[in-house]
Amino acid sequence: MFALTFLTPNPRLPSPLFVAKSFPESALSRRSIAFSSSNSYHWRPNLRFNGFKLKSATAPENVEGGDPESGSLVKGLKLGGMFGVWYLLNIYYNIFNKQVLRVYPYPATVTAFQLGCGTLMIAIMWLLKLHPRPKFAPSQFTAIVQLAAAHTLGNLLTNVSLGRVNVSFTHTIKAMEPFFTVLLSVLLLGEWPSLWIVCSLLPIVAGVSLASFTEASFNWIGFCSAMASNVTNQSRNVLSKKFMVGKEAMDNINLFSVITVISFILLVPVAVLIDGFKLTPSQLQIATSQGLSVKEFCIMSLLAGVCLHSYQQVSYMILEMVSPVTHSVGNCVKRVVVITSSILFFKTPVSPLNSIGTATALAGVYLYSRAKRVKVKQNPKTS
Repeated sequence: MFALTFLTPNPRLPSPLFVAKSFPESALSRRSIAFSSSNSYHWRPNLRFNGFKLKSATAPENVEGGDPESGSLVKGLKLGGMFGVWYLLNIYYNIFNKQVLRVYPYPATVTAFQLGCGTLMIAIMWLLKLHPRPKFAPSQFTAIVQLAAAHTLGNLLTNVSLGRVNVSFTHTIKAMEPFFTVLLSVLLLGEWPSLWIVCSLLPIVAGVSLASFTEASFNWIGFCSAMASNVTNQSRNVLSKKFMVGKEAMDNINLFSVITVISFILLVPVAVLIDGFKLTPSQLQIATSQGLSVKEFCIMSLLAGVCLHSYQQVSYMILEMVSPVTHSVGNCVKRVVVITSSILFFKTPVSPLNSIGTATALAGVYLYSRAKRVKVKQNPKTS
């Protein structure tokens, strides 16, 4: 392919196209233009037309669209990398967070600090214009505060559970999320599940029950708080589907960012009321007397906060690139990765029955994702 460059010493001359058309046909025939069957033009280089010079230059093919196969490959690699980052940040968050909560048993303060880290990262994102700032109507504020309250409780209750029981057990209980999604969708939205979805919930309930009965670190506070976090987290998801619709709806990233900032504002006074002010040097010395230095404690707390916000941000970015069903399958795989990595890192003792219960619950979560895919294909308008 050749691009045409016209050079003329006199800027007052008529346009090159006009001059080229003014030549007699015999003059042009000596410097013929060959037409291929595909109607592409092959110009001979270094030709002159009364002061105009035609210079040949190569141009890349498929400038506009590019190769579809290479484009899909790049998109697939990007998506795979984002899933890998999502899983890796989850692993590090749970490891750092568990180590902090072991020596510092104040989950409300820890959660407020983590939300504060997220708020700072969001402020930097908006100040540097890495993402457009949110715009929402005053009528949406009440709904957003409700979502933020559910988000706050979900994070707080998860940390209460992580401080009481093993990481693997907390995430096994959180495999019950699909059950509460279906229940709350029926109660709040009037959406009834298909038979396949109901059947997929049975192994989830059975697996979590078996894992709970055989869990060495079982604790009622840890169990109930993890179960309650399922309710609050899924309430947030269902409420976001109910309220954040229409032309004024924000994108996922800004919605998550606004919720995080409001959650931080809501939780700080609650944390002071529940735990008191526990960030004094004397309190830190008491906390770190159990195996961590003050420096290690501060670094792990900061990394846990950064990882928490980052993995949630990446999760929302992935959700904008794939369907909710694909995201649900990825979340199921994430649960497996987190449970396995925490068992290996903390050397958690696991009985055969406990392993069977955990595996059964996770298999149920996968079946739930498949059942949702079947429903989406049968009713594309309702998905």
